[in-house]
Amino acid sequence: MILYHGSYIEIQRPELSFSRDNVDFGKGFYTTPIYEQAVKWCGKFIRRNKNGVVSRYEFDDNAFEKLKVLNFDTYSEEWLDFILVCRQGKDNTDYDIVIGGVADDKVFNTVELYFDNLIDKEEAIKRLKYEKPNLQVCLRTQKAIDYLRFEGSENV
Repeated sequence: MILYHGSYIEIQRPELSFSRDNVDFGKGFYTTPIYEQAVKWCGKFIRRNKNGVVSRYEFDDNAFEKLKVLNFDTYSEEWLDFILVCRQGKDNTDYDIVIGGVADDKVFNTVELYFDNLIDKEEAIKRLKYEKPNLQVCLRTQKAIDYLRFEGSENV
């Protein structure tokens, strides 16, 4: 599987120590199989007058059989609950990889309304069903990162 990472620098060897806490799927190295999504992630750096760099990796598919993986096929109550726990810094799970939709743009607005108790879970899920999910693959352990092989990068 080909995975991409959008940043302001080329990342040949990801380091979890540089990962942020309290994000969608917790601390980890965030990638996507969707090139356009990685380019979009570069946008926040470009808006700050930095470079936009998409790094490309080959991920060994055999890893999915050897690692502990949580996969959200759609936006769901479970996905919403997991994001809430992770963003609050209360995730104690030991998943090596978490795969699922990105909580950005309109999706993020719905999630925030739910987090702020302005809409209930049922309404949030109803609204999310109409959003086209993007896909992120969060590599949360060094064991998972070891299955990545850097293939190159490009400025966007």
